Amino acid sequence: MKKMDLTPMLKPKSVAIIGASRDPDKVGHVILQNYINAGYSGRLYAVNKNADADIMGVKTVRSILDIKEKIDLAVVAIPAQYVPMALEECGRSGAKTAVVVSGGFAEIGNTKLQEDLVSVAEKYGMPTLGPNCLGVMDPRSRIDTLFLPTYKLSRPEVGGVSFVCQSGAVGSTVLDLISGEGFGLSKFISYGNAAHVDEVDILNYLMDDEETKVVIMYVEGIKRGKEFIEIARKITKKKPVVVLKAGRTAAGSAAAHSHTAALAGSYEAHEALFRQYGFTIADDLSDLLNYAKILDSCDFPKGNRVAIITNGGGTGVLSADAIGITESLQLAEFSPSIASSLRKQLPPLVNIRIPLDLAGDADDKRYEIALNAVTSDSNIDMVLAIVLFQTPGADSKLAAKLVSLKERMNKPLIVLSVGAEYTAMHTKMMESAGLPVYESPTAAVRSLAALLKYARYRGMK
Repeated sequence: MKKMDLTPMLKPKSVAIIGASRDPDKVGHVILQNYINAGYSGRLYAVNKNADADIMGVKTVRSILDIKEKIDLAVVAIPAQYVPMALEECGRSGAKTAVVVSGGFAEIGNTKLQEDLVSVAEKYGMPTLGPNCLGVMDPRSRIDTLFLPTYKLSRPEVGGVSFVCQSGAVGSTVLDLISGEGFGLSKFISYGNAAHVDEVDILNYLMDDEETKVVIMYVEGIKRGKEFIEIARKITKKKPVVVLKAGRTAAGSAAAHSHTAALAGSYEAHEALFRQYGFTIADDLSDLLNYAKILDSCDFPKGNRVAIITNGGGTGVLSADAIGITESLQLAEFSPSIASSLRKQLPPLVNIRIPLDLAGDADDKRYEIALNAVTSDSNIDMVLAIVLFQTPGADSKLAAKLVSLKERMNKPLIVLSVGAEYTAMHTKMMESAGLPVYESPTAAVRSLAALLKYARYRGMK
């Protein structure tokens, strides 16, 4: 399978924005402003056929053909009927790649116009993303074709998770959520109608991208099943892929077709394919984020036995129930020697069993004793530390201690913490240091199960 080179699209040294405008209500204005705000250091050009002066201090030309150098990335933000002609000029100018954010193609039944777009892209061998998409964002190279202003949509920090999304609406929502989560973004690729560059081409590129540790995907339809299987077989042996597939029902499939012209197909068939080739399947947007977080920050477990350490008995019971419901996880038991050691170190009111309830007055020192013990216990493979920051002993010292302990542990550690402002402050503190924090027992346990399932697929157990 021929591999498209998307490097000029994601790491461009020169960008031309076709449709750049002084009007703040125009898409081309927002995209140009985003490049300026992001601090893009490459050569930036504004293209507007009616321009008679520079726009926002950026060199402006009437046509991409007026630019003396070959452009790495042309961002097209003009009415749909003019797009093929603009792409023709991009091809003639030697532009290496293009992103078409404009809508009004096959998603509204205008298939001929979309075919014309593809014809031009193929004619010049110019990988073209879209149409009807948000395009690309790469925090490292400071590119941002999103036509959503930064004051409305927060941009994530640099990280190792790449997000591939067919829907611009879902993409913008999840990006906003990622900016508040404990992991950063490597790349965002919104591909819309997938007229030329599709999910197969994107996964093929990300498979060998050293900056991408985890891939998360929202897809409405897969165009090239055979080629997708070929890529799926390879990429999941190198890095985890979390997928949320829309169009589970007849109504959802119809909505997907009117949204991005996607042929959603049988959800059961897609699910079987994903499971066979080691994809981590998300049921909703929360799963997408929760699974990305644990796969990005935790080592693979050696087994399925989970220890629960808590300062709240009821939350520990709920977490034990969540483990019992899963088919893959089981509640761990202390080895006799570790239990004996804990009995000597912990107060008499603490019952030495899992879930290990350290009591409501537990502080960072008590948690350290417990977590050091489970680290050395060969009967335990994963650790869920529940911290209720409403209790007297739970404070910033405990949050810092958990971060420090995670760095020393030889098994996955995640935190469950439920609460409002004080809890949220400490959640951010822990997650910014790479310690995953969850807000419900179900979310925490499902994430541990997803981590174990992928580890088993990779043969780590």
